[in-house]
Amino acid sequence: MNCIVDSDDFEIIRQIAFETWPNAYGKIVTQEQLDYMLEKIYDINSLQHQQEILGHRFILAVDENNAGIGFASFSTYENQNNHHRLHKLYVLPNQQQKGIGKLILDVIYSEIKKNGAGSIELNVNRYNNSLQFYKKLGFEILREEDIDIGEGFFMNDFVMFKKV
Repeated sequence: MNCIVDSDDFEIIRQIAFETWPNAYGKIVTQEQLDYMLEKIYDINSLQHQQEILGHRFILAVDENNAGIGFASFSTYENQNNHHRLHKLYVLPNQQQKGIGKLILDVIYSEIKKNGAGSIELNVNRYNNSLQFYKKLGFEILREEDIDIGEGFFMNDFVMFKKV
């Protein structure tokens, strides 16, 4: 169901993001912020930069017809092989509640353990429904964080942590 992807799959990742974000953030941020963030983060050049320069590894979940249904990205955290960061995890709205997000995380855990990882952290919007998903899977809130992303927009997040 999951595979490590390369830049040839970035258009699929972009399409999934554009379909999932309105559902995930539509009631949390303005349409202007949503549009700004999607273009900033999911522009093909931005995705290539994330992979090639920032060292993000992308995973694409596909269904039985090999169609993309979810994705994630992760990397070592500040060059600490024993600590990793989950940057993204999104599953199409019509595929949620089927265990796909957990399966993607299981693949990530397996990958990062190969590097000797002992923990992983992530940011999640303080008002996003996925907060409960992460808590259910054993992530704990470390702190609140407000991140200025430009154009007067902020991400109002929790930083969450889990030992793997």
